[in-house]
Amino acid sequence: MPPKPLQQLLGELRPRLHRYCARMTGSVIDGEDVVQETMLKAMEAAPTAGPIANPEGWLFRIAHHAALDFLRRRMREETHHSNEDLEMIAAARNPVEDRLIVAASLSTFMRLPVSQRSSVILSDVLGHSLREICDIVGGSVPAAKAALQRGRLRLRALAEEANDTPVPALAEPERTRLKTYVERFNAHDFDAVRAMLAEDVRLDIVNRVRLDGKKRMAPYFGNYATRPHWRFVPGFVDQHPAILVHDGDDPDERLKYFILLDWADGQVVGIRDFVFARYAMEGAELAAMD
Repeated sequence: MPPKPLQQLLGELRPRLHRYCARMTGSVIDGEDVVQETMLKAMEAAPTAGPIANPEGWLFRIAHHAALDFLRRRMREETHHSNEDLEMIAAARNPVEDRLIVAASLSTFMRLPVSQRSSVILSDVLGHSLREICDIVGGSVPAAKAALQRGRLRLRALAEEANDTPVPALAEPERTRLKTYVERFNAHDFDAVRAMLAEDVRLDIVNRVRLDGKKRMAPYFGNYATRPHWRFVPGFVDQHPAILVHDGDDPDERLKYFILLDWADGQVVGIRDFVFARYAMEGAELAAMD
C-alpha cells in the first residue's frame, strides 16, 4: 500500500498530536500552537527527508522536539533529563491506574519532569510501545521504563492531593469588553460586533482557514447568523479569557468548543475559533465567568 500524502496524514493525526502537545505544555491552547509548529516543520522537512519508514513516529518525534523548544522558550531552560535508575522495571498496568492517568489534568502532567511526562503520555494516553517511545524521544528502553514507572507513581501521588488551582480573575475593563462582545454576538447584532474589530483583524478558524482584515469577515458572521441556537458564554480556558460555546439543541447544553480573542487598544485584533478543532476541548480546564 503506498504511503499516505503528508497532508492527509497530518489531518488524521492532528487530534492525537494535540493530545500529546497539550499535556506536554500544560495547556490545550499552547498545545495547538505546538501542533501548528509541528505541521510547518513537517511540511518543510518532508521534501528532503527521503523515504520515511514510520511516518507517525516521525511526526511525533517532530512534535516532541517542538514541545521541548516551546518549554525552553517559555520557561527558559527546564531540566528534562532525570537521573533514571536503568535497572528499574516498569510496573504492570491496571485499569484503575489507566483511567487515573488518562483523566489527569494538564496542570498535573506539568508537575512531572519532562522525561517522565513524555513517556507517560506516549504510553498510557496514546498507546505507544516502549520501543516507539525511544524512537520518538531518544534514549534506551531501560531509561524509558524508568521514566514511565516514576511518572506513574508521581501521578498517583498527585491525584491524592487537593486541587488548589485559583479561580481565574480578570480586570474589570477586560471583563466588560469580553462580556460586551459576547452579548452582541448572542443578540446577532453583528454590525455592533464588527464595530469592535480592528481594520486589520486576523481570523484563524483553527484547522480550516486564516483570513486577514475586517472586510473579509462577512462569511464568518454569516455562518453564525444561521445558528441562533448556539450560545456564547464568557469564561476561561486554561486560565485564559475565552468564549465558551454551547449548542442549545443539546439537551445537556454541553460545551462544544471555544473562541479566543486578542485585544489591542480596546479593539479585537485576533480571533481564534476552534469550531473545527474540537479535539482541543479534551483536558481543557474550563470555567464560566461569574
